[in-house]
Amino acid sequence: MSLDVRKVEMSELLQLAVDEGASDIHLEVGSPPVLRIHGSLNPLDVEPLNPDDTERLMKSITSEDNQQKTREQGGVDFGFGFGEVARFRVSVFKQKGVIGVVLRQIPTDLMTLDEIGLPPQVKELLFRPRGLVLVTGPTGSGKTTTLASMVNVINQERDCNIITVEDPIEYYHNHKKSLVIQRELGVDVPSFQEALRRALRQDPDVILVGEMRDLETMSAAITAAETGHLVFATLHTTGSARTVDRIVDAFPTSQQDQIRTQLASSIVAVVSQLLMIRADKPGRIAAFEIMISTPAIEALIRDNKTYRIPSEIQTGGKYGMITLDAHLMALYAAGQIAYEDLITKAQDASAVVEKLQDDAKGKK
Repeated sequence: MSLDVRKVEMSELLQLAVDEGASDIHLEVGSPPVLRIHGSLNPLDVEPLNPDDTERLMKSITSEDNQQKTREQGGVDFGFGFGEVARFRVSVFKQKGVIGVVLRQIPTDLMTLDEIGLPPQVKELLFRPRGLVLVTGPTGSGKTTTLASMVNVINQERDCNIITVEDPIEYYHNHKKSLVIQRELGVDVPSFQEALRRALRQDPDVILVGEMRDLETMSAAITAAETGHLVFATLHTTGSARTVDRIVDAFPTSQQDQIRTQLASSIVAVVSQLLMIRADKPGRIAAFEIMISTPAIEALIRDNKTYRIPSEIQTGGKYGMITLDAHLMALYAAGQIAYEDLITKAQDASAVVEKLQDDAKGKK
């Protein structure tokens, strides 16, 4: 598709992203439009965008309401459908006084847990009557996709009332065996905390909280998990031990012992994930750390000994547990990721190098 940057329409850029399988579109002043494809940035071969270009493109997909929010607050996030072709999550922002836009393409087909790469034991968690399942990882690591696939399994296989609170809604779920109520922050409800409070009056079996951003939301999610609901939520942390510490540290010191006790009894699993560029073919692959709660892990959380959780995960393979480093090494051994990515993403790089050297000696 040949583009004249002064005349290009947003629909052309969206279609190009769909055709090329791009995960993101970046529109920033001083740069041509850029597509992220399989993790790499690919500038289009056109003139750089000027402030009028980015503003015109932004306005073509942004409601008056959201334009007003951008003027007042410096930015806004929302989702929208590109006809029947795709959905995009949009982040509009101001930088150096001009408009920038990043659009994330949301796949329309939900992946199965197998396609994502999760072990069968994770599916069993989705049939628990209550508890807290956390999906964690940095921005862009596929947390939303994993959660949407988990909700889809429940929707297909259980008769539940599922309530999701998202910012913005990305994947749309139709009612299947379950009922699915999806509420969007800023459109249907003012805050995660308020949505959770109201959700408990709406006869939920399963609650999904897009992000546990603050103490109030964390507290409400833990309470919901304790009182007979299966609760899913995300956090921007890596690793199970850090995730537990992050939640506990969000509370005042005087409440931390109580929160540890509540977490120990309510947490069902922590799935931490990263997205890696594949070495064997174009595309990306997820690497996971999976912690599934056991009496031993409950005791470590309760007794403030989270530093010992990784060793429990190492010995918990029969429960479906795996450390991030063990999964990264398995992906490397299968030729699916590069050595550089293995080392830079490993939580204990020196131990990984040592293990590889020992394995190499053992083969000689």
